[in-house]
Amino acid sequence: MQEKKSTFPKRASLVLFLCQVITALEVPLDPILQKELLQPPTITHQSPKNYIVDPRESIVIQCEAKGKPPPSFSWTRNGTHFDIDKDPYVTMKQNSGTLVINTMNGARVEAYEGEYQCTARNDRGSALSNNIVVRQSRSPLWTKEKIEPIVIQQGVPLVLPCNPPKGLPPPIIFWMDNSFQKLPQNKRVSQGLNGDLYFSNVQPEDTRDFYICYARFNLTQTIHQKQPISLKVLSNSPAGERRPSMLFPNNTTSNKTVLLGEVLLLECIAEGLPTPEIHWRKESADLPANRVFYENFNKTLKIIDVTEADAGKYKCIGRNILGTTHHIITVTVKAAPYWITPPRNIVLSPGEDGSLTCRASGSPTPSITWLINGVSIELAPTDASRRVDGDTIMFSKVQDGATAVYQCNASNKYGYLLANAFVNVIAEPPRIMMSKHVYKVIANNVALLHCPFFGSPKPEIKWFKGAHGSVLHGNGYVFHDNGTLEIPVAQKDSSGNYTCVATNSFGSVKDMIGLQIKDPTMIIKQPEYRVIQRYGSAHFECRVKHDPTLKPVVIWLKDDTELPNDERFKVTKGHLTIKNVTEKDEGTYTCVANTDLDTVSASAVLTVVEATPTPAIFYDRPDHPFDLELTDHLERSVQLSWVPGDDNNSPITNFIIEYEDTMHDPGTWHFLTKVSGTQTTARLNLSPFVNYSFRVIAVNEFGRSEPSESSEQYMTKPAEPDKNPSGVKGVGTEPDNLVIAWESIKGFDSNGPGLQYKVSWRQKDFDDEWTSIIVANVSKYIVSGTPTFEPYEIKVQALNDIGYAPDPSVVIGYSGEDLPMTAPSNVELEVINNTLAKVQWDSVPSTSIRGHLQGYRVYYWKAENHTKRNKRHMEKRMLTFHGNKTHGMLPGLEPYTSYILNVRVFNGKGEGPPSTDKYFETPEGVPSAPLKLDVVERTIESLTLMWKPPAHPNGVLTHYTLIFQSINATHELSPPVEITVPTNETSLVLRNLNQSTRYKFYLYAHTVVGPGIQITQEAITVLDQAGIPPPAVGTGKEPLSATSPAMHTVSPTHYKVRPILPRIKNITSAETSATIIWDYEGPEVKFYIKYVEISKEDWKKEFVNDTRSFYVLKGFTPGTSYKVRVVADEFSDYGVSEDSFQTGPAMASRQVDIATQGWFIGLMCAVALLILVLLIICFIRRNKGGKYPVKEKEDAHADPEIQPMKEDDGTFGEYSDAEDHKPLKKGSRTPSDRTVKKDDSDDSLVDYGEGVNGQFNEDGSFIGQYSGKKEKEPVEGNESSEAPSPVNAMNSFV
Repeated sequence: MQEKKSTFPKRASLVLFLCQVITALEVPLDPILQKELLQPPTITHQSPKNYIVDPRESIVIQCEAKGKPPPSFSWTRNGTHFDIDKDPYVTMKQNSGTLVINTMNGARVEAYEGEYQCTARNDRGSALSNNIVVRQSRSPLWTKEKIEPIVIQQGVPLVLPCNPPKGLPPPIIFWMDNSFQKLPQNKRVSQGLNGDLYFSNVQPEDTRDFYICYARFNLTQTIHQKQPISLKVLSNSPAGERRPSMLFPNNTTSNKTVLLGEVLLLECIAEGLPTPEIHWRKESADLPANRVFYENFNKTLKIIDVTEADAGKYKCIGRNILGTTHHIITVTVKAAPYWITPPRNIVLSPGEDGSLTCRASGSPTPSITWLINGVSIELAPTDASRRVDGDTIMFSKVQDGATAVYQCNASNKYGYLLANAFVNVIAEPPRIMMSKHVYKVIANNVALLHCPFFGSPKPEIKWFKGAHGSVLHGNGYVFHDNGTLEIPVAQKDSSGNYTCVATNSFGSVKDMIGLQIKDPTMIIKQPEYRVIQRYGSAHFECRVKHDPTLKPVVIWLKDDTELPNDERFKVTKGHLTIKNVTEKDEGTYTCVANTDLDTVSASAVLTVVEATPTPAIFYDRPDHPFDLELTDHLERSVQLSWVPGDDNNSPITNFIIEYEDTMHDPGTWHFLTKVSGTQTTARLNLSPFVNYSFRVIAVNEFGRSEPSESSEQYMTKPAEPDKNPSGVKGVGTEPDNLVIAWESIKGFDSNGPGLQYKVSWRQKDFDDEWTSIIVANVSKYIVSGTPTFEPYEIKVQALNDIGYAPDPSVVIGYSGEDLPMTAPSNVELEVINNTLAKVQWDSVPSTSIRGHLQGYRVYYWKAENHTKRNKRHMEKRMLTFHGNKTHGMLPGLEPYTSYILNVRVFNGKGEGPPSTDKYFETPEGVPSAPLKLDVVERTIESLTLMWKPPAHPNGVLTHYTLIFQSINATHELSPPVEITVPTNETSLVLRNLNQSTRYKFYLYAHTVVGPGIQITQEAITVLDQAGIPPPAVGTGKEPLSATSPAMHTVSPTHYKVRPILPRIKNITSAETSATIIWDYEGPEVKFYIKYVEISKEDWKKEFVNDTRSFYVLKGFTPGTSYKVRVVADEFSDYGVSEDSFQTGPAMASRQVDIATQGWFIGLMCAVALLILVLLIICFIRRNKGGKYPVKEKEDAHADPEIQPMKEDDGTFGEYSDAEDHKPLKKGSRTPSDRTVKKDDSDDSLVDYGEGVNGQFNEDGSFIGQYSGKKEKEPVEGNESSEAPSPVNAMNSFV
């Protein structure tokens, strides 16, 4: 079954389109002509007649027009001139008449409501827009009302009123419950067109507390709701069954008026029990089947695109098992005006006749009024050449001044139409606006040769066959008034050139148009009907014959739609294969062949049947082809044929053809082409001067076959080269040469023996003659003695013994570059701030660059700085600015520094000379942090700070500021104390501090610009181990010091600070486990736990998998002492906290009672024995008259405050308990950071260093010495802050 479809329309409709009677010349749509031709204004775009605006947005009233000269615009509002220049909220878009009223900046939308009309005018007339009524969108709320709950018996009808507010535009109504769920509706419960909710009969399931009517105003995107209605349905006295009656409309008849073309909505809602069903019919006529729809469970009849035939009586019938009821609606169709013949623009020549026709219809019949340039035609000046006859204006012998824009207004009670049409009186010679010069047509079809023309007066069109043939008349030709020549049945002999001639009183013009007649496309092998077993393969073939100059595109359709997107469908050239077919693949398959001019198709049906059992099938890649044969030998092609091998149960999809060039590249096979698996011959395109051998490889879905045996050899004849070398370029390597290089042609492409290259060059815009040389076996040639950096035209042409290749294209190259000769001038520099400067310069003349401008380089370096500390020049820095950029920024400068700068231009050869050195200075900045802040000495009541000045002062230092605060055991900060220190000081002693207290220090330097970066440090004062409190401030006994911070009043207020390091807060141990809890509030890090038995050194490590602050260690030996450390992984060098514990029963405190340890009891016994021996030695020396060393020193100094040894009790004077508890004098052997406690034993654990905590080294040795604990080194940075005394150890941070 073959079906031929033509792409051309039927001749009857074509003739109807082309043969319209043209009484006057209309303005063509050619944009070039419209741009050149003087024309009155034409409105091209305007706002709708009813324009409802959103009050949240500005008002935009559109008015666009075209004309030549371009029109100007003005507006009227409510019939009077609207002066937009006097209203600050109103603007008109440039080159447009569109008004923008900015209501976002205080203008009220209501103030701009009204009727607007735009006038576009130029010196050839005025065009009017429609009357545009602008109204503000409104979304009012419901009036407040009190709605009583409704209680009703089951089965009774009910209407829940909505009464939505009158919005603009009207809202969309819907009912929901309090959960914002739409109420279910059905034929019993439904919403009417007026928004009310109708119940034909209520049921218990209708009981709910919230029936809410919503109104959605789409333009303002707001939703309002009515007060909820509560409904309770009682079942104690249900209503009985009854016949239907109408809930809406509630009488027997009603009337409805609808406008032509709009949508007619008729509604009937009936009540009754059982629920009635609604049916519709039209008296004396049938309902329009293709335009009628039933909605809302058949309660609404909807007719779209209303026509006059839809007028009449419509009956809705409500029916249940007990009876019927009905309502009759009389529909009247009216019509707003609509066009029968709108007026069209016409062009008349002086002295010509013409007419404008404005024909409209409507119901009632519209009245027609005419205006000219926006003024009623009755008020316009009289024109003898113009006569108005109802809906037509006739013109006779028009003159130049008759050009104008006419407005036709057709109106009735339902609306109006306004159309502009101009009469343009001009004198123009003929023009032919040709867009297409060659037409291609399928034989035996209609040929249309278009000749669009323009001229005033209207030109006469004549057609000729050929350039000098005779005028064409009837005899198989049809001539149309728009200039088109029609050949009803084009034959092959219709091909040729046709000449269109347009003539009027001002001249003549012609154009030639070609016509080509093509052979029709035909399907010579149609797809055939197939019956395929399930899971088999279906194959359809579609062979197409076509005109050799057309390229058909073959597509396949299944049941007139696209093929499924399924990999089982394989489409190759002219073939469709479907694998693993199933019943869903059944259908009609159509082959469609499309060309640019015609389309043909053919179809076949596929039927799928049940598969029968078949033996197992062996699948494999195909066997190789054989019997290769070369025929039809030509100079540049040959025909290759072969016999396919076995496909091994998998269809061959394609064949790959390869060739060997036994003369230029023997032993190597190259891909030549690929053809469909259904082909067994191929026409091969060949190159000259190649000795070919061919082989074929078959391919299926399992792979490629082995290659076939090679064919016989075929040597093609030599010929001149087909192409020239690629990659031709000219670049100089020295200032006086030009290197011309190219990519050599391979032997395969040489097309013959004796391949050479003709290299030609000449200086651009200087030499007229080419200089040439022929070279061989090279890919570059050097031209010497060229001027520096001059453009050259270059071309390289291939040739062989047969001849030359086609003329090569010319490329531009440049001779060698040399260094630039000139430095940039007028270097200017602007210092932006203390680290940034802007530099700019004048560009170097191109003649001085002597090469391709690469850019500019700015070199700058430090000169001697202001502090005279560095007198040598620093290393130069360089910034590169590419291209012809003549300014740039210098970032990263150092404040308060002198710099030297110069600029150089550079090309591909290198840099030119530098510009004159430019000196500039950066202003002062803030200094960097001091290099170091150390606590070099600590006592009970003082700390000595020492620091180094900033490495980068960035100016002249004016002073230092030191701020310090004390930190208590709960991480709270006291109010800060600030001290100003001169710049010549690098140390400071802070006195009258609290004992055993942590202080935090902040130090920063100042310049005149301001404070710099601070450095921080923490330190702890030493504990008064003798229990002697420090002197109270104000007693007069504290040391006097100008820098003493004790002179500052410290408030007891404290501020919380986060721990610097992880600090163990608590350890709870059991027999074989321990829970470690620590504090840390620094940056997010990972932690790990290290622990070891106190008497060992093999530390073990366990990682905490997250950033939590507790961990349970397991696997301990009961009754054993351990040391444990919490380490911040990323700060393992200093982020460590250590403590010890003993396994056994769970302990809430982390203190270990060492008094019960055997090693401790033994140690104490040894200490007591040692003290006893020393006492015995002292008494022996005393009895011998010897002096204690301290006594000797006191005697030597003869200090009256030092008490001598008392003879009556034998005690040493320097250790006597004086009543005023004076501090030890300088020179005492007692350490300066402690005092001796009254009545304490000399073997107090305090003297052993770490007190009752029993601190030990990792090897178990006791820390300290008998003579007393040594003072610790000053605290540095973030080191561990262990307490210097037993009490301080208890108060250390956790």
